[in-house]
Amino acid sequence: MIAVITGDIINSQHADTEVWITKLKDLLENWGNAPQVWEIYRGDEFQFKCNIDDVFWHFLAIKSLIKSQENLDVRIAIGIGEESFSSEKITESNGSAYVNSGRLLNDLKSDGDTVSIKTSNDAIDRDLNILLKWASKDFDNWTMATAEIIHEMIMNQDYTQEDLAKKFTISQSSISQRLKRANYELIVETNHYFKKKISEL
Repeated sequence: MIAVITGDIINSQHADTEVWITKLKDLLENWGNAPQVWEIYRGDEFQFKCNIDDVFWHFLAIKSLIKSQENLDVRIAIGIGEESFSSEKITESNGSAYVNSGRLLNDLKSDGDTVSIKTSNDAIDRDLNILLKWASKDFDNWTMATAEIIHEMIMNQDYTQEDLAKKFTISQSSISQRLKRANYELIVETNHYFKKKISEL
């Protein structure tokens, strides 16, 4: 089984495309090569495949990166399933993971949510989607500063608060306060729970 993330940028028409698209490409390149592992297409849509264990962390890395740009957000559809056909271009690959993710993005556009997951198990989908809806109440309201801190912690998990204070040239106590406001410890727990539930598939 694999995970496929299909997403689109919210409010992309009101932002400098060169800035966010360069940052998104740089992020996705950390995880694999385009266009086989990821691709940006139709201006503001993208698709990316990864290991199922990493999917929540990757979702958060993308979410926090985009939220750290002014007035931007992202819709993300997570599909878990098989890859029955692997092409040199991810957008031409196929299987239940791709179908689940692609159809789900269309549903997200119509129902107004910013993240959802579809697997082969309705009970697991129900549990994880309730969790994602609650979590999104927080994630969708991140300030740019909070999103920046979360992104750094996700991408550099060995960073200490002192490392972050130096990077952002603010006090360590300010970093601590931001991480508390962002419920970072709860985010880490949620990632562990996500992995456990998906391992039951």
